Amino acid sequence: MKWWVIVNPSAGRPKELRQRTDAALSALGVDFDLHVSESPAHVAELVARGRDAGVTSFAGVGGDGTAHLILNGLMQQQWDRPPRLALLPAGSGSDFIRTFALPRRLEDAAAHLATDDWYPTDVLRIEGTFGERYVLNAVEVGVGAAAVTTAARMPRWVGAKRYAIAFWLALPFFRPAQVTARVSERKQVAGTAIAVIVANGQFFGGGMNIAPRASVADGIVDVQVFSGPRRKALTVMPRVIRGMHLRHKNVRRMTAEKVRIEVPDSWPIEADGELLGTGSVSVTVVPAAIEFKI
Repeated sequence: MKWWVIVNPSAGRPKELRQRTDAALSALGVDFDLHVSESPAHVAELVARGRDAGVTSFAGVGGDGTAHLILNGLMQQQWDRPPRLALLPAGSGSDFIRTFALPRRLEDAAAHLATDDWYPTDVLRIEGTFGERYVLNAVEVGVGAAAVTTAARMPRWVGAKRYAIAFWLALPFFRPAQVTARVSERKQVAGTAIAVIVANGQFFGGGMNIAPRASVADGIVDVQVFSGPRRKALTVMPRVIRGMHLRHKNVRRMTAEKVRIEVPDSWPIEADGELLGTGSVSVTVVPAAIEFKI
């Protein structure tokens, strides 16, 4: 089996990442082709080249954003069976692999590419004013998405703590608003809120256990609405870190195959740590769309 490995140069020092990846996989005897992306659009081109070469197993060297780009490249192609995806963590944000308790060091994670363990994995299709995207880990609309912009401006040495710091910096300037999360005509959560999160994986934001009951293989998403006022975040967020927030009175949870999130047009949207746009969105589960390497 050949691996088509795509390195995200923004996840670290490009030359060093390439050398580490090449050394780790070569030492394991893994058959692979190594490529360095030049832009988000180039990732999709690299995936298409791999597909044309008959490759069905793809690995990203980077974080959740890298996996997001490769996933969207995969979902643009036609496959006889679900394509395979792996993540060799680099950079500060690799939350999806926490769901599987996978190693967070590139060399340790590389050892999994030499094994035969795969997990059928759902992905999420999100639709909004930006068009259509596919999501591996989580979608957030509201204050957490606003924090992503702040986090992106922080220096690299801040590491995995950047999202948590950015959240508290963004919170005072984000105004709660009327929100509706609708999973059917009869089932919805509506009210004043500061955020809505739709989770496929269990972790986001640098290790926060946002969806401890979520499964990536059950055909449903975990939907959580965080109601205002903003000061309630002081009691909710410390519980989110440990996955103990679901019983908090300001958190409403539902599960569904599809959810429509109606928010103000100005509210930002992020998915897998990538800003997509603003406004209301629909999220639908695509069951067992890929096989994830564990």
